[in-house]
Amino acid sequence: MCGDININYLESNNKNNQLDNLVDTYNLIDTVFFPTRIVSNSVTLTDNIFIDNRRSYTVKLRSNGLLDHDGQILTLFNLPMSCNSIKYIYTRRTDDNTIADFQLQLSYEQWDNVFGNNNVNEIFNNFFNTYLRCYYPSFPKKVTKTQHNYKHWITTEIKISCKRKGELLCRHGNDPNLKTYYKRYYKFISNVILSAKKKNYTIIELLSIPTIK
Repeated sequence: MCGDININYLESNNKNNQLDNLVDTYNLIDTVFFPTRIVSNSVTLTDNIFIDNRRSYTVKLRSNGLLDHDGQILTLFNLPMSCNSIKYIYTRRTDDNTIADFQLQLSYEQWDNVFGNNNVNEIFNNFFNTYLRCYYPSFPKKVTKTQHNYKHWITTEIKISCKRKGELLCRHGNDPNLKTYYKRYYKFISNVILSAKKKNYTIIELLSIPTIK
């Protein structure tokens, strides 16, 4: 959480304490300890960044020269890098049998509480409740689990280059010049991908090394 909070953290007052107590309930801490707004007659710290209190970080000032508020650059360390992500997709079974059952359930309703009422809100609520009472059992919910193996080394540039490589593969045909260019481009992309993989897994290996306290 970040922004101009309009509370000067260079001063100790009740507002600071109230905000600290509030963010502490969400396990957040303030990270900026230097002035972020310096003008001719005042020096204040009203721009702050609040992060999870379990994170290791550094924060430094970045003056942009355009505004009276300076920027802050926050660097987080030892971020978890999850390679696998399990996602649950909730859908409802819809086929000829479930549709026929839904239509049958609706045909059994008399709708007296809808047509015999003059209050628009009650009419809507009664209709909606009846509709859902027939809908939910007719179309049972089913859960599908999907697992994605995210490759953090695949950057936008690599995706664009691979797409370009595929286009060249379709175009070169029997043209010897295009075929030679494709081979050079293929070798270049292969080296880029290999380098990105090595860099990614080196970072993961470094993050996995336990720190000595």
